[in-house]
Amino acid sequence: MQNFELARLFYEMATLLEVRNESVFRVRAYQRAAQMLESLTEDIAGVAARGELQKLPGIGKDLAARVDEFLRTGRLAQLEAMRTDLPPRFLTLLEIRGLGPRTAKLLWDRLGVDTVERLEEICRTKEILGVAGIREKTCENILKGIAIWRAGRTRTLLPAARAVAEHVAGALRSHGGVERLEVAGSLRRMRETVKDVDILVTSTEPARVIDTLTSLPSVIEVIARGDTKVSVRHQDGLQVDLRVVEPAAFGAALQYFTGSRDHNVRVRELAKRRGLTISEYGVFEEKSGKRVAGETEEEVYATVGLPWIPPELRENAGEIDAARNGGLPELVTTDRIRGDLHAHTDWSDGRLSLERLVTAAEDRGYEYIAVSDHSRSDTIAGGLSIDELRTQIRQIRQLQASHRIRILAASECAILADGTMDFPDEVLDELDIVLAAVHSRFKQTREEMTTRIVRALGHPKVHVLAHPTGRLLGSRDPYDVDMEAVFAAAQQHGKALEINASPERLDLADVHARRAAELGIPIAINTDTHYLTNFDNLALGVAVARRAWIGPSQVLNARPLAELVGWTQRARSA
Repeated sequence: MQNFELARLFYEMATLLEVRNESVFRVRAYQRAAQMLESLTEDIAGVAARGELQKLPGIGKDLAARVDEFLRTGRLAQLEAMRTDLPPRFLTLLEIRGLGPRTAKLLWDRLGVDTVERLEEICRTKEILGVAGIREKTCENILKGIAIWRAGRTRTLLPAARAVAEHVAGALRSHGGVERLEVAGSLRRMRETVKDVDILVTSTEPARVIDTLTSLPSVIEVIARGDTKVSVRHQDGLQVDLRVVEPAAFGAALQYFTGSRDHNVRVRELAKRRGLTISEYGVFEEKSGKRVAGETEEEVYATVGLPWIPPELRENAGEIDAARNGGLPELVTTDRIRGDLHAHTDWSDGRLSLERLVTAAEDRGYEYIAVSDHSRSDTIAGGLSIDELRTQIRQIRQLQASHRIRILAASECAILADGTMDFPDEVLDELDIVLAAVHSRFKQTREEMTTRIVRALGHPKVHVLAHPTGRLLGSRDPYDVDMEAVFAAAQQHGKALEINASPERLDLADVHARRAAELGIPIAINTDTHYLTNFDNLALGVAVARRAWIGPSQVLNARPLAELVGWTQRARSA
């Protein structure tokens, strides 16, 4: 938590330095330090205790002093001084696409713009055009950015919500008074976006727990407060609702507040048929009012004749009937994943050397790792030329001798506009596995995009379609593509589709992943790793798969190495 908190402060420092038009080198120094802290696998306090801060990448004498200051005092005096020059909500303005830090500062100085609402007002009235350098197009872009920002504020992406929940839960536990704690709501169901964070605790000191939450530095507003519940606004914009419940009702409360609403309606219907009522306080006999269950979720479900249902399935999408008939699926778990088939190195746009990537995968206990850097047309991502790819393949083969893990030579090969592959067949044939991906011409017509992807899936050298719909959550819609045609092509040619676990993608979405799995199409759950910490995103991809009712037998990279290699050879000959 200290690493992440300090990284957040360093990011803010970089932003405020940019606002003040400070040296670009200082700005980048803080940004690099923040990135390093996000990927650091050891507590920064431990590094400082050994006197080795300046051995960390990007940490010189000045930044080491800032780290020491934070560890000693929990604050950065320079940052706090810089904040005093700006209104409290200024940083919120910087969340608007199309509005850079310097422009935001200019608008504050000239027009007193300190909120999104004020920014929108001056754009709509065209008052903003009176500021030197601001043109009509800039105004239009800012209004579009505000619309995107508002849409994103209604729900928060799953990874961001998880981070807030983990931070708050950790703080509540560390300050005492908490006996049991669980996160509920759509976050527990691992929905890709979350409206708010629900936390349930048991405690003999509810006032103490509530005081802890309302006193956290990251809490910017107390919305409502009672004796056993409180709602607050976190600095990241999320509402956090905390409820203190009695142990005898904890399971009932957890089931109730996990939802979904439609799932709970079905469960209550089953209870009514048995003369029972279910609420967040327990399961009660309708006539006598006697509580008959509520301490655990398992006993709540048992009273209505059901086994415990995994939270990810609780969407009233067939899980009730499946549970009644003994047909709940075995869901994949992170420990069943044997390797990652989509990872990048510093040969393209990754930040890990080939050796570091392989070692990191090996340290995770994987059986195999695919090195899948970008292909030559992806120039922005540093795509490899044919000669560079062949050199990388040779290095992979040489590196194999010194590692237990199987290193698969791969490529995230671009699907060109007409559906052909970015590398010629004789080059693709030198690879162990080929991922095909759309990285350009996102606005093709539905017919063009569908034909393009279907043609790539029919290519004999291709194995996996990476991030199949191309969406970026909150910023780019999926391609206009006929997914049923894509599924049919993957099924016909024996190809796999990816659940890309990158937080901004989660692509395939659960609905599409479930449909693909029902058709017998193998699913690869990959992290698309660029940084060391990206490996940890595996849990997000697995959550999508679980919501899609996918079991380990349907996951390509849950297969043992020999089985995976056999499949790649069959797919290539299909």
